[in-house]
Amino acid sequence: MARYVYDFTEGGRDLAGLLGGKGANLAEMTRLGLPVPPGFTITTEACRAFLDFGGEPEGMWEEVSAHLSALEAAAGRPLGRPDDPLLLSVRSGARFSMPGMMETILDIGLNDESVLGLAKVSGSARFAWDSYRRLVQMFGSTVMGVGAAHFERALAELKDVRGVPDDVHLDAGDLAQLVETYKAIIHLETGEDFPQSPAEQLRRAILAVFESWNGERARVYRRREHIADDLGTAVNVQRMVFGNLGADSGSGVAFTRDPATGRPGLYGDYLSDAQGEDVVAGIRNTVPLDELGRLNPDAFARLRDHMETLERHYRDLCDIEFTVERGTLWMLQTRVGKRTAEAAFAIAAALADEGLITADDGLARVNGEGLARLMFPRFDASANGEPLAHGIAASPGAAVGAAVFSSAEAVRRAAAGEKVVLVRQETNPDDLPGMIAAQAVLTSRGGKTSHAAVVARGMGKVCVCGAEELSVDLEERRFTTPDGTVVEEGTVVSVDGSAGAVYAGAVPLVDSEVMRFLEDGRSDGHAGDVVDGVARALDRADAVRRLEVRANADTPRTPPAHAGSARRASACAAPSTCSSASAASWSRR
Repeated sequence: MARYVYDFTEGGRDLAGLLGGKGANLAEMTRLGLPVPPGFTITTEACRAFLDFGGEPEGMWEEVSAHLSALEAAAGRPLGRPDDPLLLSVRSGARFSMPGMMETILDIGLNDESVLGLAKVSGSARFAWDSYRRLVQMFGSTVMGVGAAHFERALAELKDVRGVPDDVHLDAGDLAQLVETYKAIIHLETGEDFPQSPAEQLRRAILAVFESWNGERARVYRRREHIADDLGTAVNVQRMVFGNLGADSGSGVAFTRDPATGRPGLYGDYLSDAQGEDVVAGIRNTVPLDELGRLNPDAFARLRDHMETLERHYRDLCDIEFTVERGTLWMLQTRVGKRTAEAAFAIAAALADEGLITADDGLARVNGEGLARLMFPRFDASANGEPLAHGIAASPGAAVGAAVFSSAEAVRRAAAGEKVVLVRQETNPDDLPGMIAAQAVLTSRGGKTSHAAVVARGMGKVCVCGAEELSVDLEERRFTTPDGTVVEEGTVVSVDGSAGAVYAGAVPLVDSEVMRFLEDGRSDGHAGDVVDGVARALDRADAVRRLEVRANADTPRTPPAHAGSARRASACAAPSTCSSASAASWSRR
């Protein structure tokens, strides 16, 4: 009989096909001695068996139960114990990072009894009810199929009644009331009650992860990224640690280098008194990662050490999720981070300089598609005028399109041949089709590690996040600027993802710095890292290539030293037809 469950202490990153990327990296961090909350991974083989036979694989639940018992024994308390409950998180984790997969479910094990025990043992009734309402909301939407908008509306109405700006200002009584409202919504929408059995919560959450593999969002993303449909996803079950225990707790996302530019240093976002989903959802605006150094110098120093360990171990940019629970740092995830084309060339060159990778490794980490993106024009700074608003430069580039305020409208207009900019307060996985269809994404909330920023960078889309100056009205399909200017749906706007600015109308474009360099070897110095990275990649590609281009078919003019690369890029526009070396070199002969 196949084995379906592995403890975090048993795997490693070499088992990514079996444990999924998230599970393999959790196991790898555990092997490195980093502070990872204990847990176990249910394999991709179990998912494939579930999909093949339409039900839970034989023997899987027995394995899950055995690993759960070991987890309970180590914690000294069982799942959902009424007076002191062990609580779990359930996360999907395919081999490749997939924004369309099922969202995380936190705090499994809470019910009407154990929430009282959690309040007593933690000393905070507000924390306990906050955790319970998160579970009911997440479980209701991701497992039971209730539209997330129902829960969001109920939360917004309660905040309006209480006159508070966000959920942090709701007290324990408010949150207890919200739990009952959420449970009533679930019963009204499904005819079922929210399950009170911790074991049932866990079992249904695991099976929901398997089912999400074939969800519409996941299929759309796989088609775009050319990911095989038969890989399946793993499921990670992990002991909860809590970032929403007060001011000395919080959650964050960190990068070992800037994923937008490739510059070295610590980059990321942190949010006090919050769980991880608050950070990526952009519900509350985060603070820069450096702020953790002021709030908790010890946790920040340990995080910095762990980030250095991971980058040197993986020999690449690492994307890290972490939680601080009453001053104690916990590492929840790491992976090789998504990055822009600009960052890819700069990071490859920097890591080669640092001796972490070879020149050939660096060449293999860039491709022709990325180089083509860097040759796209940028906005002419002299013609920009005054911006409508500023936000966070989350994914560089220049894009012009009609403002639209829903994923469906973005898809509809793009299918008709119109270029659009998707404008949201914050994005979530349901917005994936619209993000694919749009030229750029603009949000009024969130930081560099929000859902919008991470997904846009991975797809090479222009993105500006956290433009707090904008008041986005989704129902009226418009946004309002600080000076009172109203931008209705269909109005053309220009989004500068490099500067984090939004302009009215279509701003004129000029050649990119990389294009100028490839054409005549000139550079004004503003894009030194990326130009240097491109030049070095092309030089290395020339040294190892086998394919020679002996004629320039589109012009009789003899190109200068670095010319031809840009023009001949069009001959290799489909990366699948080119090797990394030939796609990167393209010429200079």
